[in-house]
Amino acid sequence: KKDDFLKENAVMQARLLANENPYGPSSITQKAIIDAVSKGNRYGHSESAELIDMIAKKEGVSKDAIMIGPGSSDLLEKTAITHFLKGGNIVSADPAYMSIIKTAESMQAQWKPVPLTSTWAHDLPAMEAAIDSKTELIYICNPNNPTGTITDGKALWDFCARVADKVPVFVDEAYLEFMDPSIRMSMVGLINEGKNVIVCRTFSKVYGMAGLRVGYIVAQPSTIKKIEKITRGNMSMNVTAVHGAIAAMKDTAFVEECYTKNKQCREFVCSELSKLGYEYLPSHTSFVLFPITMNGQKFLGKMMEQGIGVRSFEIFNQTYCRVSIGTMNEMKLFVDGFKKVMV
Repeated sequence: KKDDFLKENAVMQARLLANENPYGPSSITQKAIIDAVSKGNRYGHSESAELIDMIAKKEGVSKDAIMIGPGSSDLLEKTAITHFLKGGNIVSADPAYMSIIKTAESMQAQWKPVPLTSTWAHDLPAMEAAIDSKTELIYICNPNNPTGTITDGKALWDFCARVADKVPVFVDEAYLEFMDPSIRMSMVGLINEGKNVIVCRTFSKVYGMAGLRVGYIVAQPSTIKKIEKITRGNMSMNVTAVHGAIAAMKDTAFVEECYTKNKQCREFVCSELSKLGYEYLPSHTSFVLFPITMNGQKFLGKMMEQGIGVRSFEIFNQTYCRVSIGTMNEMKLFVDGFKKVMV
């Protein structure tokens, strides 16, 4: 409820429930947005074209392989709408980020969940085995939300290269920039190999623009045309956010700084959880998931009484807390509040 949301935010000392970047948008991005406000009376088609050019150059694909939208969730939903007009089914991991799945179900599609492995990776062989004549799309979030865990990049590449010849594979890479560079591997390169893969990226996480709503997908030009035939990306963009995204792409120093700070704060909270005897899932993202022994809603209420906003999930009959990574001060507030509630 809106009133409850406003009440919670009024008392929250540490908002650690939405995987937002606590440091962004950068000062360079903010200036670009402010300078663009005077252009708010004009459609931002030329600015959107400039952003698409920059993304295409960065990803090494042609411009007609890019579609932008107001955040990656919008593009997840548009993809679901255009792929499940006649129903069918969608195969994904369980647990998974549910945006595309919920939209597919609203289009009368069936969700075919495949449990993650014992190491919390996508069970790629089982997912491939789940494909049938009614499968319209496979969805993979890597790193995964809400678990923060990863599936080996090489194994995923081989899976996508093989399976995409049967059915489109949607790979959500919202948290890719938080991975260690030594193991960071995007599936974008498969586009130039002619594979029917859709890769989604966002400015909401490492770029710190969650409330400004900018994201994009990279896919075969025929797939982009299929989606744009029903719903256009450029028309849903606002010119100030687009200017911000253009500036953000140039501010590589800010991205590196956010990666470093996120890693430091994530390691801190993981160390503190270990000291308290809690076994967390290995995270490669801007959040950490770990099991708790208290009822989820009761836990959230008690944490909110401490001014700490977090999330709870029920996964395989076990309650988990997911805490987003904030500033170091916010993570210390979380640890102190958690001790009062659970220890």
